[in-house]
Amino acid sequence: MSDGITSTDVRDAEADAAAARTRPTAVVVGGGLAGITSALALADGGMDVTLLEGRPRLGGLAFSFKRGNLTVDNGQHVYLRCCTAYRWFLDRVDATSLAPLQERLDVPVLDADRNRLGRLRRTALPVPLHLAKSLATYPHLTLAERANVGRAALALKGLDPADPALDKRDFGSWLAEHGQTQRAIEALWDLVGVATLNAVAGDSSLGLAAMVFKTGLLSEPGAADIGWAKVPLGELHDTLARKALDSSGVRTGLRTRVTSISRTDNGRWAVEVPEGPDGCGEVLRADAVVLAVPQREAHGLLPDQALDDKQRLLDIGTAPILNLHVVYDRKVVKRPFFTALGSPVQWVFDRTEASGLTSGQYLAVSQSAAQDEIDAPVATLRKRYVPELERLLPAARGATIHDFFVTRERTATFAPTPGVGALRPSARTNAPGLYLAGAWTATGWPATMESAVRSGTSAADAALAALGRPRGHLFREAA
Repeated sequence: MSDGITSTDVRDAEADAAAARTRPTAVVVGGGLAGITSALALADGGMDVTLLEGRPRLGGLAFSFKRGNLTVDNGQHVYLRCCTAYRWFLDRVDATSLAPLQERLDVPVLDADRNRLGRLRRTALPVPLHLAKSLATYPHLTLAERANVGRAALALKGLDPADPALDKRDFGSWLAEHGQTQRAIEALWDLVGVATLNAVAGDSSLGLAAMVFKTGLLSEPGAADIGWAKVPLGELHDTLARKALDSSGVRTGLRTRVTSISRTDNGRWAVEVPEGPDGCGEVLRADAVVLAVPQREAHGLLPDQALDDKQRLLDIGTAPILNLHVVYDRKVVKRPFFTALGSPVQWVFDRTEASGLTSGQYLAVSQSAAQDEIDAPVATLRKRYVPELERLLPAARGATIHDFFVTRERTATFAPTPGVGALRPSARTNAPGLYLAGAWTATGWPATMESAVRSGTSAADAALAALGRPRGHLFREAA
């Protein structure tokens, strides 16, 4: 046996090179979760893939940045056990252990007005009995309200989220018709709905709300168990994602903004990059293009005939999320997270360890549906929220605040308003070889990391099928 290069090695190398020359090519525009997933799935399907992202990093709207010695997530992102696509993504980039799930759903709920702690948690009993004990002892609702919640949940279980009629209705009026008081909506339905839909019940499509509650709370006992990253999001969605892309042979161009895409005479696609990271422009040729960018950006890049009514993309509204970051000189809460009632504070997470803070405690306050405060000055937000945290957390009273800062995502998600389902396009367009991805496309899910990953796999599957390279399902569909 020789340690040198043999004639077989040469033939294998030549065969690999020939195969590379004949592989179909794809360009993915956008390096968020949808784009990363699409690029990985296309590469797994045997395509030669280039991923282009205008920012200097991957991760889209779920990323990290440095602030002094802290590594800060732009916002708190969680997922549920029923998020099978995002769980596949974590496994695909070798990050599952870095974003573990709860063993069982357990959400502490603090009532600031009544100074009472309640918990939403499940048992191992089958649906719907898995939440019966928690609901029966939930102190934030009266006995009559708890009974009515159970009846509304059973009615919700009978709805079909895909029914177009549900998309036209709002969730709040449906809840009122099914005996839900304003207190019950605030203490239970909006507690979950605002965090997942980024809208209060009255502003949410009944179809999307039904999908959230049926899948998360009424499908399997463990479906709503919560998972979140124990490390900065950038480690998952940028560092490890880039490593997975590199290992799959995907070429990644950062700081590379695409200005136009067009169909060539031979039926392929031309993707124009006027100025890449090396300062030189180029035109990339591809058999397939996936646009994994926000809906307004997609509208600007899509050829006019690619959709029946391209203007509808501009009718998909957006909704903001505000995050407040507070660094204390001491530990002020023992729980990893909690949510609040009777307070403007929504969800609070302990990000001390993940951020690299070595003393004190760093809390991230996540405020969804933040239209009224998204542009408020930092001083105004501090004046409002620091006393609220002290009201909720006695240990915070008298603690020194070393830092208070704000991150704002003005277009964090699409707005889940009634009628939005009819506006969301599928992965396929009217133009052969051109596909759409993004949490805002027709995944059936609200604008979550799960929706983004699902959209990426849908676009990749459509492209591969059109090229005669269909694949099996990557992940189990949620019940």
